[in-house]
This record gives sequence, C-alpha cells and structure tokens, in this order.
Amino acid sequence: MATTKKREKNASDTSPAGGVSKPKTLIIVESPAKARTIEKYLGTHFRVLASNGQVIDLPKSRMAVNIEHDFEPEYITVRGKAEKLKELTEEAKRSSAIVLAADPDREGEAIAYQIGRYLKEKVRQTPIHRVTFNEITKPAVQEAMNHPRDINMGLVEAQKARRVIDRLVGYTLSPLLWKKVKSGLSAGRVQSVALRLICEREREVESFIPEEYWTIEAHLRAHQHAVRAELVLLEGEKPVIKEEAQARDIIEILSGKPAKVSDIQFADRTVKPKPPFTTSKLQQTAANRLGFTSTKTMKIAQQLYEGVDLGHQRLGLITYMRTDSTRISESALRDAHDWLTKYFPSQTPETPIRYSVSNAAQDAHEGIRPTRIDITPDEAARYLKGDHLKLYSLIWERFVASQMKPAVIRTATADIRIGEGLFRSSASSFLEEGFYKVIRLAASKEERTSHQLPFEKGESLHVDKIEGLQHFTQGPSRYTDASIVRALEELGIGRPSTYAPTIETLIERFYVQRDKRQLVPTALGKIISDILSQNFPEVINTKFTASMESMLDRVEEQTVDWVDELKKFYFPFKGKVDDVMHALEDMHGALDEKTDELCPKCGRPLVKKLGRFGYFLSCSGFPECTFTKSVPLAKCPKCGGDIVPRVSTRGKRKKFYGCSNYPTCDFMTLYKPTTAACPRCGWFLVEKYDKKRGSYKACINPQCDYLHSSDESKEEKGGE
Repeated sequence: MATTKKREKNASDTSPAGGVSKPKTLIIVESPAKARTIEKYLGTHFRVLASNGQVIDLPKSRMAVNIEHDFEPEYITVRGKAEKLKELTEEAKRSSAIVLAADPDREGEAIAYQIGRYLKEKVRQTPIHRVTFNEITKPAVQEAMNHPRDINMGLVEAQKARRVIDRLVGYTLSPLLWKKVKSGLSAGRVQSVALRLICEREREVESFIPEEYWTIEAHLRAHQHAVRAELVLLEGEKPVIKEEAQARDIIEILSGKPAKVSDIQFADRTVKPKPPFTTSKLQQTAANRLGFTSTKTMKIAQQLYEGVDLGHQRLGLITYMRTDSTRISESALRDAHDWLTKYFPSQTPETPIRYSVSNAAQDAHEGIRPTRIDITPDEAARYLKGDHLKLYSLIWERFVASQMKPAVIRTATADIRIGEGLFRSSASSFLEEGFYKVIRLAASKEERTSHQLPFEKGESLHVDKIEGLQHFTQGPSRYTDASIVRALEELGIGRPSTYAPTIETLIERFYVQRDKRQLVPTALGKIISDILSQNFPEVINTKFTASMESMLDRVEEQTVDWVDELKKFYFPFKGKVDDVMHALEDMHGALDEKTDELCPKCGRPLVKKLGRFGYFLSCSGFPECTFTKSVPLAKCPKCGGDIVPRVSTRGKRKKFYGCSNYPTCDFMTLYKPTTAACPRCGWFLVEKYDKKRGSYKACINPQCDYLHSSDESKEEKGGE
C-alpha cells in the first residue's frame, strides 16, 4: 500500500518536461467536468483548466477559406472566448510545462493544435506536450502523463481538410438557396445527402399502396393452456386469402372439425453475443430501446466519459464514446474474464473473446465499454439516475455480454391438423442461457421470454374458435434516428462524431421534423433536396460523400495531399453553381398559401408562410402591415377560439397546444390536434402514440371514448 502511494506521488510530481522549474504543470482539456475529474487524479503540482471547446476556429459569417492560397483557412478567436484565451495564457506563463489533453480524435487534436500554437507564441520557453486517454480513470491519466507525445499533424490536417470541404460546399451552395428560395437556408456536404435519403424514402412511403390480405387463426386449448396456431396449408397448398369472403368460406369448411397434433419438429440454434458498442451502434440501440435521439445519446455518453461523482471518488464511467472500432484492450479483456469467472462461471468461455475490426473502421479507439466492470448497473444506481443510468446499463450489459458464451435456443414447431387444414404453432426456450444471463435492458421482451408447447405429438386439442384476421401489406418505414445512422454508416457517409449533428441540423433548418420518432421531410426540405439533387447530382450523392470520407482517412494517414484533391473538385463545382444561379427559376413564395382569413389590422388577406420555426400566418400587406399569428390547428371546444402551438414559460419549456383566447379560456392539451372532427361528439381528434398500437388518433373529449382507428374504419364502411 505504501509503495502504491509513493508511486502515485512520484507520478504527480513529475512533469512531462522531465523536471520542475516552476510550481505547476498546466493541463488543458475541453470541458469543466473533464477538468474536475482529472484534477482529482493528480497532485498539487498540476493545474487543470477547460477551454470549453474550440477557442480558435473559422468565423460563422463568411467562408473564411483563401481559395487563391491553397484553400488555407482563416482562423480567428471564437466570439466570447477572448477571456478564456487570456486565462489560459496567464496560467501558462506561471507554469513549468503545458499539457494539451483534448479528446483523442480529429476534433480534439485540432483543438490541441490551435491552443498549442497560440500559447507557443506567448510563452516561447515553456515546453508544450500532447497526451490522450481513451478512458478517464486514475491509472489511464497517470499512464498518459508519463508518455507525452507531439501533436499528430495527420489528424490535424484531416480535420482541417474536412472543415475546408464543408465550407466550400456549404458556403457555395447556400447563397444559391438564399437567392432562389428563401434567406437563411443552408446546404452541406453530409446533411444534404442525408436529406436526400430521407426525401427518397418519403416518396416510397407516399407512393406505396397497401394491399389487403387475411390469415386464419385457430384458438386451441391443451390442458387448460391457450394455444394459437396459424393456417399454413389448405388441401396441401398455401392459402392466398385476399378478402373477407374467402376467409369466411375457409372458416366454414374447417369449423366443427377436430384438432390433432400431427407432428412436432425441434430445431436448435446458437445465438452469439454482439460485439461492444461503436458510436453508431450505441445511437441505434439507444434509439430503439430507450427512445433517445442521437444527440441525447451522445450528450449523456459524453458526461459518463468525462466523469461522475461516486461519493468517495470521481470517475469516468465509460471509455471514449466516438469510435468505429470493436477492439478492446487486453487489460479490459482480462478484467472482464476474471469478473465473469467469479460471478458467472458456467457462462464464461475459457479465453476472452476478441472481435474483428471492420476494414472501414479507423480503429483509433477501443469499442465503448465501462471503465470498471465491477460497477454494475445495480451499483451504478447508487450514483446515477434516470437516463444516465439507462445508457450506462446498456453499455455495461453489451460489453459484459460480449465476453460470455453464446445462448442456445430450441424452437419447437407443431403441425396441427384440423380437417383439410394444417395449422402451425411454435415456441422457443433456452437450452443454454449464455450471455442472456446479464441482459436486462438490451434485450427485447421476445428475446428474454422462454416458452414450451403444452402438448405432445398425437394429442387431440380442443378448438375454441377459428377466426379470420385482416391485414394490409406494410410499405417502407420512414427513417428514424436509428435507421438513418445505420444507413449513413453502411454507405460510408460521415464519421462517429458527425451522425448526431447531421440529424439535428436538418431539424433546426426545418428541413425535417420528428414525428413519433420518425424523420419526416417538410415541404421546404423536399424543395431543397430536389434543387440540390437535380442540379448537383455529382456532389449530392452517397458515392461522392463516401469518397470524400475515404480521402480524409488518407489525409490522416498522410498518404495524400488534400489541397490537390480539392483543386480537382472545387473549380468545376464552382462553375456549375454559377451556371445554376443564372438558369434556375426564382422560387421565392413558392411555399406561401393564400387563405380566406382577413387581417384584423388592415383587412387584407392573410397568407400562410414558412418561417424558421414552421408555418405561420402573415398579412399580405407586409411590410406596411406586420401582423402575424400562429396557424390554427383546430377549433377550441370550450369557446370556439383557435387551438395553436404554444411553449410553456417554466421549466424545460415543453410544447403544448392551447386556446388563442388564453387567459380567458384555459383549454390545453399535450397532444397535437388534427383537422378531423370526432363523429360522435364533434370535438377534434388528436394524434397519440403507444408501443402497442403505434400511431393512432383519439378524441380529445375526456367524456368520449371514440378511437379513430379500427372503429372508425368500420363505421365508414358501414356508411358507404
């Protein structure tokens, strides 16, 4: 114990410069949370400050790329960060050495480079070093401090090249949109391709025509157990049932016939655990299992990585969360194997499991894992709450399961003969539970459930009833956060750090809206996508964007000159934009809709316009008359006023829908109104969603039980 303390003291007293000539070594990280965690691991000879992200960057108001001088970017001090730079400079002057400890990726390397270059001019005699750590734990931080390195210029150049490419594309295309469509719009190399994917999927959704079909299901009983079986063969052939009349005829043929189990077949399958999370897989799983947006997932993961107060210590609970690799360090594999051998010996393989890394992966970091396997979700629950605990549990389960034996599942499939019909029922059960022993949150209910058939071959079953079930063929699904991230990853578009910002940019620009987790393009988004994809097909496509990502990887490896590559791309691209600027028709006002409503101020007609935050009503006499109001979504059932979207002024500023006559009328609802009226009471219907039924409409009247779903369709059929 004494030896350990002495080693830790030596580590904290030794600067990367090899000696101490001034009282302290300055360590610069990005965030205050990360600074607090690291400062607790080092001795009093270290001072840890946060830069709060980028302090030197490109300005937002202009392209700031010198095209004539090899596309050199023009960096400036970020607005509002001058005081931060001053603080860092003053502390650097009092320090014996400077250690740049920004995140271990391209963006972090660029932040370290910019700060290091700036401080080098201010404190020329002070040595400057770079350190990185994949996890923020005491051993990892001390190990990194003992092995400083120089700035990796391959990473810096790759980040610089990305920023320049994105500037050239965005700041060249955006003025075209401002002039031809609407001011304030933007285009981007990755976001425009993502928008195109979402719009193309929406066209598939809109053009899909569902077809009706029916299935026949038998409700059976075996030893007081209810069993359901589906008709798979009728007189030896697969039935094709397209309408209710056919279903009725088949039911009539089979009704009254005895049921007997003619055969039971068993099949075993091995289910291997999934590898540890990469960034994209974490975002997808958190979206599917927890309903998190990609941005929310990354925000919480960042906080878990930077450090959490565990009472007696502060610790980064997970490794770096921006990675495309499933590789795990040997020490972490040993720790996991030892822990599993102790607590789950029968589910632990003889040796740790190592996962192959994709050829497309940069493999700069490990897969996402807990920094300490002994901090189980139950243990973490003492310090984490809510969403933080859910995401940590997801990461812990996935990693621990990845080091366990496969599960073996036996599926029993029974053929049940009823007259000339052959019905089939199946049930699955675990022969070996394997990695499912630790899975709680990460597995679906079906994966966790084990069933067995309650009968044997040759048994007779009691038939309770045979019924027909109506179905409609399902068209393509709209993209969600999970599926668009998966599509971008599979197409080689973007990198782990870009998925979440890409989605949020599309939503902020009102090109896309989230509707029950689905990403739905707006009318504006469709217009922008059409203009860009039709006029610049060679740029706004998956192949070009993926090739740019590949080029950036080669820049990082220092095997290609990005300036030469950009010269081949930019000048033909700029010429094409100039041609389109002259040829494209003006589309200003294309999204405006005339209304019959008159302006209460001047009496002129109101026009429905698209603003930054969606549609609104504006006087057609603008700018002489500046009257505007929200677009009414429905009529208030209490006073006849307009139901409009509103935002609460307290707390998290949640969106709700209330009467425009507030405070005289206090009617409000959290559900989005529709234009449809309830046929029973006349109140408006609202959009609702639950996991069991999905999206559906229901009456807002609490005294009315009308559901705008199967009930309505039956009424409509009856009224035809």
